[in-house]
Amino acid sequence: MARISVWRRTVACFVMLLRLTQLKAEGGNETDVEYEGYDGWYNNLINPDWGAIDGHLLRRLPVAYEDSVYEPSGHDRPNPIEISDTFMRGRIGLSSYRNRTSLLVFFGQQVVEEILDAQRPGCPPEYFNIKIPKGHQQYDKEARGGYEIPLLRSRYDQNTGYSPNNPRQQLNEITPFIDGGLVYGVAKAWTDTLRAFEDGLLAADQNKHREPTVSNTFPIVNTIRLPMANPPTPYFHELRKVSRHFRLGNPRGNENPFLLTWGIVWFRYHNWWAKKLKSEHKDWGDEKLFNEARKWVIGVYQKLVAYDWLPAWIQRNEEDPDLCEDTTDFVPPSANSSTKNGTRNYGPLGEYPGYDPYIHPGISQEFQSAAMRFGHTLVPPGVLRRDKKCDFRMTGIQSKLGPGNDQPHKGLRTCNTYWLARETYMELNTDIDEMLMGMASQVTEREDNIITPDLRGFVFGGLEFSRRDLMAVNIQRGRDHGLPDYNTAREYYGLKRISKWEDINPYYKDNTTDEAAEFLESLERLKDVYKGDLSKLDIWPGGLAETTPCGPGGLFSSIILDQFRRVRNGDRFWFENYRLNGLFTKEDVDTIWNITLKEILVQVTGIEPEDIQDNPFFTDGAPCLPDFHLNASNLEECKPLKKFDYFEGSEVSYALSFLFLGLVAVGVIVLMLILAKRRQAKLRDKNKLQREKRQQSGSNMENVLQAVEWVGPKDGRRPIKVKLHERRKVIEIVSAGSDEKKLRMIDLNTTKKLYFHLAVKDMRFLVIKVPKEYDLALKFDAPSERNYFIDKLEAFLRTCEVSRERVELPEKTIKNSTVTKRDRQQRLEKFFKVIFAQAFSLEQDVDEVRRLNTEEAKDVVSTELSRVEFAEALSMKPNSLFVNNLFPLLDKDRDGYVSFREFLDLMVVFSKGSPNDKARILFEMYDINQSGRLSQAEFSDMLRSLLELANSDVDPGQLNQLMSSMTAQAGLGAKDKLQFEDFAKILNDEHDLLNYARLGWKVGGQERVPDNIPNRARQTFHKAYSVRGHGNAISRTRPASKLNVRTKERQLPQTKSQKYWYILEHYVANYKRQIFWLSLFTFVTCGIFIERAYYYSFEREHAGLRRIAGYGVTVTRGAASVMMWTYSVMLLTMCRNLITFLRETFFHRFIPFDSAIAFHKYIAFVALLFTVLHCVGHAINFYHISTQTANDLTCLFRDFYHATHELPKFHYWLYGTITGMTGVLLTIQIIVIYTFATQYARRNLFLAFWTTHSTYIVLYIFMVMHGSGRLVQPPLFQNFFLGPIILYTLDKMVSFSRKKVEIQVLKAEHLPSDVTCLVFRRPQNFEYKSGQWVRIASLKLGTHEYHPFTLTSSPHEEHLSLHIRAVGPWTNNLRRVYNPANRTAENPYPKLYLDGPFGEGHQDWYKFPVAVLVGGGIGVTPFASILKDIVFKSKIGFKFPCRKVYFLWVTRTQKQFEWLTDIIREVEETDERKLVDVHIFITQFFQKFDMRTTLLYVCERHFQKISGKSLFTGLTSVTHFGRPNFTSFLDSLQDEHPGVSQIGVFSCGPPPMTNDVEKACSNLNKIEGPTFSHHLRTSKFQVSSCSCKTSKFHVCTWKNCQILCLFHFECHFKTCKCKYCTCISPEVKMPLQRSFKA
Repeated sequence: MARISVWRRTVACFVMLLRLTQLKAEGGNETDVEYEGYDGWYNNLINPDWGAIDGHLLRRLPVAYEDSVYEPSGHDRPNPIEISDTFMRGRIGLSSYRNRTSLLVFFGQQVVEEILDAQRPGCPPEYFNIKIPKGHQQYDKEARGGYEIPLLRSRYDQNTGYSPNNPRQQLNEITPFIDGGLVYGVAKAWTDTLRAFEDGLLAADQNKHREPTVSNTFPIVNTIRLPMANPPTPYFHELRKVSRHFRLGNPRGNENPFLLTWGIVWFRYHNWWAKKLKSEHKDWGDEKLFNEARKWVIGVYQKLVAYDWLPAWIQRNEEDPDLCEDTTDFVPPSANSSTKNGTRNYGPLGEYPGYDPYIHPGISQEFQSAAMRFGHTLVPPGVLRRDKKCDFRMTGIQSKLGPGNDQPHKGLRTCNTYWLARETYMELNTDIDEMLMGMASQVTEREDNIITPDLRGFVFGGLEFSRRDLMAVNIQRGRDHGLPDYNTAREYYGLKRISKWEDINPYYKDNTTDEAAEFLESLERLKDVYKGDLSKLDIWPGGLAETTPCGPGGLFSSIILDQFRRVRNGDRFWFENYRLNGLFTKEDVDTIWNITLKEILVQVTGIEPEDIQDNPFFTDGAPCLPDFHLNASNLEECKPLKKFDYFEGSEVSYALSFLFLGLVAVGVIVLMLILAKRRQAKLRDKNKLQREKRQQSGSNMENVLQAVEWVGPKDGRRPIKVKLHERRKVIEIVSAGSDEKKLRMIDLNTTKKLYFHLAVKDMRFLVIKVPKEYDLALKFDAPSERNYFIDKLEAFLRTCEVSRERVELPEKTIKNSTVTKRDRQQRLEKFFKVIFAQAFSLEQDVDEVRRLNTEEAKDVVSTELSRVEFAEALSMKPNSLFVNNLFPLLDKDRDGYVSFREFLDLMVVFSKGSPNDKARILFEMYDINQSGRLSQAEFSDMLRSLLELANSDVDPGQLNQLMSSMTAQAGLGAKDKLQFEDFAKILNDEHDLLNYARLGWKVGGQERVPDNIPNRARQTFHKAYSVRGHGNAISRTRPASKLNVRTKERQLPQTKSQKYWYILEHYVANYKRQIFWLSLFTFVTCGIFIERAYYYSFEREHAGLRRIAGYGVTVTRGAASVMMWTYSVMLLTMCRNLITFLRETFFHRFIPFDSAIAFHKYIAFVALLFTVLHCVGHAINFYHISTQTANDLTCLFRDFYHATHELPKFHYWLYGTITGMTGVLLTIQIIVIYTFATQYARRNLFLAFWTTHSTYIVLYIFMVMHGSGRLVQPPLFQNFFLGPIILYTLDKMVSFSRKKVEIQVLKAEHLPSDVTCLVFRRPQNFEYKSGQWVRIASLKLGTHEYHPFTLTSSPHEEHLSLHIRAVGPWTNNLRRVYNPANRTAENPYPKLYLDGPFGEGHQDWYKFPVAVLVGGGIGVTPFASILKDIVFKSKIGFKFPCRKVYFLWVTRTQKQFEWLTDIIREVEETDERKLVDVHIFITQFFQKFDMRTTLLYVCERHFQKISGKSLFTGLTSVTHFGRPNFTSFLDSLQDEHPGVSQIGVFSCGPPPMTNDVEKACSNLNKIEGPTFSHHLRTSKFQVSSCSCKTSKFHVCTWKNCQILCLFHFECHFKTCKCKYCTCISPEVKMPLQRSFKA
């Protein structure tokens, strides 16, 4: 017990002295009365908490916990059930030796309820179950074993139990004082619910059928659901509403009818006093009357307990407490036992010595756990009822016949009335009179060690175990409280230790009666159970063994008397302490002493004085006694043990709930697929409608048919157009899109017959088999469409004189026999492997050829290439002049196909032939008439066919100028016809190129490079593509550098481990910031999870769900905290404006802001992972929760209230709580959001993706609500969420401030390749950098659907511009809406909403000494802005760190983006510093040095010499034919710029291209040399660091410098005097860069 400070004690003493001076000598004045409180506080003014509610049970005995702290004692003691069965089982129905009545027993029960309540279990629940022996006759009749009686450890002060100096201390929830707590409760609020607030009365239940009087009223029914104790009734094995009980001061007052009877007695007695006082004091108000009546009730009750009941309970020999006088000499006390010859008889308590404030009134542990339970041996198996005529009622639990019983019974069976107290009275339709008279006439059970089965085996339990052995519970409770052994207790109470078992009870030791023999026999059995070890004997069986006819033996009587003396002497409001407390006068005390229990019963009931004996505690003098004693033979049987599965009723909801969530996940995926299919179906319907319109208006000469091609089982289907060219006798298959990409061409000039395979059942399927080619499989929407297609095709074939044959087969058979394009490609791949193996002697291909079987080899040799396949292998168009001239040259048999032998002959020439042999092939290709001479027209056709390779058109004048230049340089003058020797002279300068020239064959998606062809020596990019010559040629030679560059040989790693370490080292150097932040985030995430897991595993090991679900709650709590963290941090990655701002500060050197989206995805993945873990964990936890008792759940979830008759099932926790319901909604929402965030959904259902992602606000609202439910712990989400949500809200406010401003579109233009150019007004104060991007929404297409695009305008321009390619629904609709053809003055372009700008890695191009910009397709848009910016800054002479920019433009043809050509031309005109070097790649080929591109380079160089610009683009930039080799190009830069340690590479375009750039950078970063820092729009990037010699974070002190030294390159270079900016070179006015690793 905690002590009070010295000053507080001083104050208390002063108050007490002051109180004494105010009181009169014989009693206090009426106005000075201090009524006793309800909660016991300040009863003792020196120690105000002594005797208060929730006080510690006192330890007068040493602690015997197993660990001296809190572990229960008695681990080496026998099983409590064995003790109970062995020692406490026996005959019942034996009468009390001293004629004690049942009324005495149940009066004693309500005395205990008055001073002691330690029955509530601790929270969190700790089970200390009692193991049931296998085969137990009551609890395990089937001998299954493994059963236990559930027992929860008692509630305790959670500030105790930490060390042997502070062991666990159990609590008494009520006051130990006899202060009327069982009548009024121990709290003022509780008392107020019992009051009528009229005339000082307690509220009575209104009965319309009778006039209410004190003697016929009952307490008010608990309609307000006051939290009375309400366990399940074992008789019916069900929970019932708490409103069925009477509303009493004692929460457990409705436990049984006999205890309830006393509750009704004291309720009536209070109202009797209130009425009496009201009649005597008319002027008193309700409050005065109530308090005065309460005072008298308490005073009378104190006297009855201390001086009437206790002497009847204990007859003690004070000289030797272990001895008992002979029962034959016992004379029961009379009705006036309180006074004897005018002298008060104080009984065993002795005379009242007066109040002592230093006596602690607290209940002792041994009193609670053992001594006061002595009354259990007296409890009868049933209770009689009798009327005034001495007729003992035959009764049952319901009316006169119990359910299922044929005969009425002689009494109410104790075991069957638990928690049916009020129902019993209602069923019996009687008052308490008969119950009181019956108990007063009934002799109780004998004072011995035998306990009635109603307690020992059939006391009430929970639903899970409806019957318990109360005697085993008594023993286990003592061990729970850490009580020592029996002898230790005797010693501490001044009794001698017992050394022999037979000395425990001297009364029976030398007794020869049958009773003594039975007792000694049972004692011997007890000895055997304890194996003769007295040191292990528990207090309860040891003290019970002392029982004699006098009552409790020496130990129990000592404990009981000690307790009641301390309760009496330590109570400042004890009725005899009237001189100090002023509650009563001396006359009042005398009146109280003269009040008897009989008098009270007569006053509050209909009992007459002659109906009951003077002393109801003994049957002596009773008006009538029964001629029988209640036992098992004349009572109904106790309802047997029943068990209960708490999960029962949750099975269906549990299964359906998680099945529903699973189906939601599947359903959302299916919905996504259905929506995508519907969208595709709408597109098909639209195309079908357009197709029908075109077919109706189509030409007879060239029919266009619509169909869907079945490409193959793995490749799916695609919509196509089939064009029938009657004049050319060609069937052309193109894509169904607007671009009509050519997919295939079937040449009917060489085909005599086609075969039609038609599906029998599915009449929509058709396969057209083409000899020597792969099949064309078509699928139609309806059979009529297929018939229409066949009719049109057959009509076309007839005009082409091609026969056809129809075959009808099952669709499955047709598909199995169909030769798909994939099958044909696999055959062609084998074809080329065999060709290359024989022509070039490639070892790898030779090995593969050897593995071919006979059939495969035969198929290869018999394979012939069509013109289309031949052209595809060359990556050329089938109708190009090059193919038209080369194919006939190879097709010697003129059958329209190139055979295996014909193709092999050509490859042998290119593998082993000389440059002249290769040149002769070219010469013969264009010598149409085989005259041995090339005319000017044929030479022009040759050049024109080569230009087709680049998809370029050249002005005829430029072509003639080129031809004249080439012939003049060869010294041929103006010859009209060229012989082969002349042609060879023209190519003489390019002999080295022809030596390596070959045909570039695309086989299996790869370029075949023969290994036996000598490789080129390594050379730099500029050397390979520099322009040789003089005159007006453009020199690409780099100006002489002042740098002294020295090179050293590379020292590459030798061992495998060194190689991996080298690669890892360079990878870390390249991505150290990303690795750092990713690792930091991961470590923090793991730390959060581990901290919560540790907390719930160890610090909360005995609390909450941890005790139920074990380590499952550990996982879910850790996952929950990670979810709070990840979903909160995710908001930071969405703060676009903040990221854009911060990336321009010094923070960008440490934080990779451009990786925000990638980081967002990573966080989302982690969040999803732990969300799944959380949900799975809770699926397990909810199961465990659903198997727990209602009381345990009330304890564990203190903020969730439910009626005591309600058993919360799984569906309650999931759907009836905020936490559960929001959890379900959150799970569904996360499923929806993540499903529609997949790449498939973004590609096919972007609007759905955008819409579902926009519900994140609801997600966070649900998360806040989810935590606010406090199901497990106080909400923690705000700890993670508050900071990010504030930043995100501010960031969003910035966006809202501008994104809803309507912006006028000034110009719209449709460009090739479905590109739409939009020019719109620049908002006021809109500042951005080249390379940044914005989000736009069209008012016509939806004001909330924003899409990101990179700005193509430059920061200096007046207006903003975007170039948007139509590749999806929204961009296609945008192209339709902003169609210049539809614009009129009355119909202007719809306005836009603009959000941005936002930063990305491309805007950092100028921070690197060397920057490489790689743009492909529409990905050139950010570089358009950058190039414009370079033009502008070059004009104004702006200085920036970048010394060289390489722009690589990768495009199929420059015509696709002619607007970019104009920008490049402007750059070339204004780039006086030669900062920008542009290279354009026409992507027709995969290899630069083949026969085709060799001639293209010849033409390009000659045209460069004569005009100073490219023949194809009109630019001075170098043009290349084929795809760039990024590794070779980047590798050459270190030779061109040997002093640079970091090169920035910026790419934007199709994923294959950017992946190639990334791979090239990664490969080069693995070897010694400069670091290539690759920047993608959503990928990782690096920036170089400054070489400033001062501290990194010094601020420039010059007055015009406003930023940190890290950004000194943005200072005013010409005027900056900052001493810290030492890295600015005075000569070049430019900072010299160095890399991180320098």
